[in-house]
Amino acid sequence: MRWLVGWSSIAANFGTAGAVGESDEGRTVHPVGSQLLWGDPDPLWAVGDWRPDEVRVVTADPPAHVVGQVPITRLAVLGCCAAGDDELRAGLLSARGGALRHLTSWAGSYTAVVQIGRRITVIGDLAGARPVFHTPWANGTAYATAALPLADLIEAQLDIGHLAALLACPETPEALRDSTPYEGVKRIPPGHALILREGSREITGYEPVASLAVAGPQIEAARAVDGVRDALVDAVRARLTAPRHAPETLPPDPGPVPGMGPAERRAARGGPAPGIGADLSGGSASGTLALLAAGLPGVPGTVLGHGTGAGERLLAVTFNDLTEDGREAELERARAIAENPRLHHVVVAAGEEGLPYASLDSGPLTDEPAPSLVTAERHRGRLTGGSADHFTGTGARQVLDAHPARLADLLLDRRRRHLLRPAAALARAEGPSPQALFIPVTVYRAARRLARTPYRTGLETAADLLLEANRKGVGANGTGPLGASLAALTWSRPGPAARWLTGEALAEVSVRLMAAATRPVIVQRPGEARARAALTRHASDHRILEQAAEVRSQRLHAPFLDNQVVRACRDLPESLRVRPGARAEILRTVLAGAGIHDLPPGWGATTQATSTATARKGLRAALPTLMALFDAPLLADAGLVEARVVRKALRAASEGEQVPLDGLADLISTELWLRRLLSRRGTCWTGSAAPRQRAVAGGVPPRRTLQP
Repeated sequence: MRWLVGWSSIAANFGTAGAVGESDEGRTVHPVGSQLLWGDPDPLWAVGDWRPDEVRVVTADPPAHVVGQVPITRLAVLGCCAAGDDELRAGLLSARGGALRHLTSWAGSYTAVVQIGRRITVIGDLAGARPVFHTPWANGTAYATAALPLADLIEAQLDIGHLAALLACPETPEALRDSTPYEGVKRIPPGHALILREGSREITGYEPVASLAVAGPQIEAARAVDGVRDALVDAVRARLTAPRHAPETLPPDPGPVPGMGPAERRAARGGPAPGIGADLSGGSASGTLALLAAGLPGVPGTVLGHGTGAGERLLAVTFNDLTEDGREAELERARAIAENPRLHHVVVAAGEEGLPYASLDSGPLTDEPAPSLVTAERHRGRLTGGSADHFTGTGARQVLDAHPARLADLLLDRRRRHLLRPAAALARAEGPSPQALFIPVTVYRAARRLARTPYRTGLETAADLLLEANRKGVGANGTGPLGASLAALTWSRPGPAARWLTGEALAEVSVRLMAAATRPVIVQRPGEARARAALTRHASDHRILEQAAEVRSQRLHAPFLDNQVVRACRDLPESLRVRPGARAEILRTVLAGAGIHDLPPGWGATTQATSTATARKGLRAALPTLMALFDAPLLADAGLVEARVVRKALRAASEGEQVPLDGLADLISTELWLRRLLSRRGTCWTGSAAPRQRAVAGGVPPRRTLQP
């Protein structure tokens, strides 16, 4: 796991500050396995297996003989950033006046940290794939791009209320707020920056938000799609081109491993093939990235200075899941696309070991729980067959598709006719039935109800639903496309795991929602708000998947989660989004604009139909392990579930009953994460002032009794 960590303090020399706020001259603390980017009084470290070209520091400092007369001005950029050093310096100079948005507008995926005198600004991304966390520490504030190191630093305990909210309302920011699984460690929202100045903290947004009554500026569909094309091409090119200049102030690498190229590292320790690769599993998003990467000028094998020679082809990986049926058409489409002479097609076969819930007894500790923990081994098998730099289409569904709640936004704009196509598509998806004729009316009424529901009323209604979530049918995502769409046409809804939580846990989350309903907020339009929340949830899950399925020496690139791609996709008109098959249509236009026209028949077909069957197969195969896992679960010790109820649901799901499998995945992954967290050894810090114990070393605290 790679992360960035630093702090800002009132103290004149924060590097000599003791742990947990106690100042003790001569005592130090620093993260394990780190390289110092800049030192006291406000130090900054990069921790983990960073490539040298992924860490750049530029400065606007005067000559050394006048350093003491003017404030220090410098910028650190960690990750894949297409900006050259001159562009970074120009951005740094502009940031002196407080402007932040331009620092997030370069192609790529990165975290930016600006220091101007004693003012530190840490900028998060729009999707939430690169979050920023902070906590009070030693009369100042420590910040990081991971929550666990900060939890170790302050020896934090578990926040059981956050875990309850994560299970009960995973896509409701009002329930989660700025909390994390660790007490005292906070998260800044996507699209915001953390500003630290002389011990004070400020969180400010850098992205405009549309109000409830007024829609954002609309541009025509053709221009919006052109913007998506340009953003995607720039995002892919950022991963293909070498850095323009060498880093300026990055210190020498502390060891031989980070400085080795992919080929040398693979030979030394084993790992993915060198060069660039992409998923080619039939999905339109991953296929688009593969074709763009193969079609751009340059050598696909050349990436950020680690190329393996001219003429190398892009490695296109198809995950041939032998546990699923009906994949022949998908494989044929992949083979047809891979006939491109710049693509080298590889089929990765998966047997029983590729099922969900396989190898749950092994795996790294991630920053926080996420449903992807139960499929980590499955994805690791796919990624091992990939390249050192591997493209994936994750996030395309969230940034391109229309969330069902966007139908309410159309009604707010008095564009009722645009509801006809999605309503008709839902009627077709439900199949022939006497009720099919009434589906358009049902959808329209649900959208109108959401459009007329005030924000506060919506949260209060969701709080009431949580109190009833243990009743049959409440908390599910709905059955079939129609049921899922109707369930999503609300300001907030219980998650799929809510039906198995205890009444005490649901009551606490309900109190959170009631409190949130009374706070003054800048209310977004319901569809836009729900779409952003779903994107944040998905980006967070992708971040945890990167940690759980990490292949040494490999970088997993998700261009659809880049800032510029997210912005371009937000400019797409809602009337275009809600059309059936809009995502495939948009990506087909993107490829055509890049000169790629020959696509196989059936390209863009959805590939989600078999995921439920695969999840059920995996659950059935792992049932003995799962039953043992919930024989005496830590979730029950925390008062979140009753073990007997979960075991009953596991048996029912394995026997084919209609049980929300995604809810079970939430419970299982959270239980796994708790066990891995409590069984870990050591902390993320070392030095004479290092924390005395790791975070949550005392185990799971007993559940607090709610006060009336």
